[in-house]
Amino acid sequence: MTRPAAVFPGQGSQTAGMGRALADASPAARAVFEEVDEALGERLSAVIFEGPQETLTLTENAQPALLATSIAAVRALEERLGRPLAERLVCVAGHSLGEYSALVAAGALGLADAARLLRLRGAAMQRATPPGTGAMAAILGLEAAVVVAIAAEAAGDEVCQLANDNADGQAVVSGHVAAVERAVALAKERGAKRAVMLQVSAPFHCALMAPAAEELAPALAATRFAEPAVPLVANVTAEPARDPTLLPELLVRQVTGRVRWRESMAAMARMRVDLVLELGPGKVLSGLAKRGVPGARVLSVGEPGELDAAVAALAG
Repeated sequence: MTRPAAVFPGQGSQTAGMGRALADASPAARAVFEEVDEALGERLSAVIFEGPQETLTLTENAQPALLATSIAAVRALEERLGRPLAERLVCVAGHSLGEYSALVAAGALGLADAARLLRLRGAAMQRATPPGTGAMAAILGLEAAVVVAIAAEAAGDEVCQLANDNADGQAVVSGHVAAVERAVALAKERGAKRAVMLQVSAPFHCALMAPAAEELAPALAATRFAEPAVPLVANVTAEPARDPTLLPELLVRQVTGRVRWRESMAAMARMRVDLVLELGPGKVLSGLAKRGVPGARVLSVGEPGELDAAVAALAG
């Protein structure tokens, strides 16, 4: 019997026009975009389907937009399966904001609540630091422990932290601009294959996001969470979580904490996952899953033409 997991992409995967073909092909997918529009009190779907890309990329738009597109893929797949996707899964995980999509897919969080939380999360993250004060950089070819040491050395009296541990030799650091620039220089000195500044709107997943975490905490505490149908492999612990009373705390910690994606994929491997479905736009997580869950079949599900393969794989 196949042991599937579902993973959900984070910010950076958004492209104008994403989800439009799903909405055209599937009434269930179309209803997702309509529900998110209603929850936010605006036609975010128009920005998702038509752009402009600059408006879609604004953090407060990108986060609920990616949620909507990922859950549209889930609902279109469920429409074909004739039952909830979670009934076939071993676990779920989402990269950063994708964790909200994962919780919706697992039945722990309502779609409308998730959309409102992500609109708040995105806006709060943007407000957390003045423009131009924070930065992020990708560092390739060094072990995570080496990147942690580099970040600590580069920080000085500023902030510089390992923000994303995505895969072996693939990390992202976040913090004050000058500190991140120092980390890039140090990484090159220490033999990194590549160390480059990223085009981002804020320094995510580091201590500079503390004001955003504080702003989001009361909203999460006031939101109803149910026990997920399958465990969530949480970003900040890389361990399975099912206790609904702990989920809000994990989502608060995630704002300033490291996305432990490499370890999350290792946790899936220990859970004997042999099929990974990336639900939503792009194929970033599919590439990471091929490296992080050895031997697993990996499928991207973001377009109507990709549904048949997913249905067939889940039937195995």
